[in-house]
Amino acid sequence: MKIALGSDHCGYEMKTALLPVFRKLGCQFTDFGCVSTEPVDFPDIARKVCDAVRNGEYERGIMICGTGVGAAMAANKIPGIRASVCHDVHSAHQSVEHDNANVMCIGAQIIGSWLAEDLIRTFLTAKFSTEEHFQRRVRKLHELELESARELMDSAQNLSYVEEEFS
Repeated sequence: MKIALGSDHCGYEMKTALLPVFRKLGCQFTDFGCVSTEPVDFPDIARKVCDAVRNGEYERGIMICGTGVGAAMAANKIPGIRASVCHDVHSAHQSVEHDNANVMCIGAQIIGSWLAEDLIRTFLTAKFSTEEHFQRRVRKLHELELESARELMDSAQNLSYVEEEFS
């Protein structure tokens, strides 16, 4: 399996410590950054990881930041990405089996490397269910994504809240 891997500065040390896990699992991976504990903006790394997954070059992505939350928020802004924050084994497999998650986000400030290793193994070996109700729900997620994209394209006014919030 080909994995797109990324972290921000808060997740850098954990990501580095986990690289042997990917090798042990027989995964091919590319590290899309960051390359040190110097502060970076997680949305930039999430974009690289998610674009690699979205374009089909990589089967799944794993992002590591402080809590996993910021990385998941950024990842879920990218069409075709279904990212989940996972800090327990149940969420790691169920996010794939029920929701067809293709990116897992974990928090280096929340869990230790030993649990992260279990989550990675679980996430990467999980398979999306063939049961119709799970397939239907993922189709509905895709429909929500398309509807939101249409709304944004139909009205540039929908982006004014961003300008107001940050001005």
